[in-house]
Amino acid sequence: MKIKESPGRIVFRVINVLIMIFLAFACLAPLLHVLFASISDPDLLTQFSGGIILWPLYDETHPATLKGYTFVLRNNALIMGYANTFFYVISGTILSVIFCSLGGYCLSRRGTIWMKYLILIITFTMFFHGGLIPTYMVNKYLGIVNTRWVIVLMGLISVFNIIIVRTAFQAIPASLEESAQLDGAGHMTILFRITFPLAKATIAVIALFYAVGKWNEYLNAAIYLTNRKLYPLQIILREILIESSGTQDFDLATEAGNFSKYKKLLQYSTIIFATLPILCVYPFVQKYFVKGVMIGSIKG
Repeated sequence: MKIKESPGRIVFRVINVLIMIFLAFACLAPLLHVLFASISDPDLLTQFSGGIILWPLYDETHPATLKGYTFVLRNNALIMGYANTFFYVISGTILSVIFCSLGGYCLSRRGTIWMKYLILIITFTMFFHGGLIPTYMVNKYLGIVNTRWVIVLMGLISVFNIIIVRTAFQAIPASLEESAQLDGAGHMTILFRITFPLAKATIAVIALFYAVGKWNEYLNAAIYLTNRKLYPLQIILREILIESSGTQDFDLATEAGNFSKYKKLLQYSTIIFATLPILCVYPFVQKYFVKGVMIGSIKG
């Protein structure tokens, strides 16, 4: 039997639906704007002075085009930046997950002496650090400035992620670990064969946090890298969107005739090119996101 809803309940549900539609549109509109602009005619795109583009700009004499993506794929610097970013993200994410898991496992041990003081010392680093100049000097003395390792190692271990992992590991019944120890399992076996698989939701979340942060990072590369062959994608993207130096890698004089005509089209195409991998990866990790974050938010 269907229960009749009160007028107030109906109004409440309608308002909720309208608010969610508005929020969904606010999130999708910028992405749709960039996507449709990247396949619009360059002349109409240059002349466009309105707001958000919700449909490709073209007509009978100005057809839609994929030429912006053609120019992007022919840019050697951009392809190199793409490869560098993949290296930084993949290698850094693997190392970050391993070290954050090791840190979370050590902090989750029950009965460890001075554990409260150790947690306080680690938490202290979330709010206070040496600053940019001391950090640069340390990296310089270590000999990793202007190398790939400075990008991979900077921000590799996050105290926030360690706390989340620690909370997830503490939620695992101690009886499982005790049974494994009775069978002769050591700490590494317990971590990677028992604890790690049971906390895969949390591990997926911290991997996503690090991968997205590393993919969008450009400040460390701008500070520590001078070799263009080591530049990540975001530095190349910044040059294309802001500076004129990034345009030197595009031979548009013979192909397009006029760079200013294709400048906006090239910018939008580059943004889609840089955003696409994260958009493809996120749906596969999203199912773990809510569960993993909630685990780390219940306990301290």
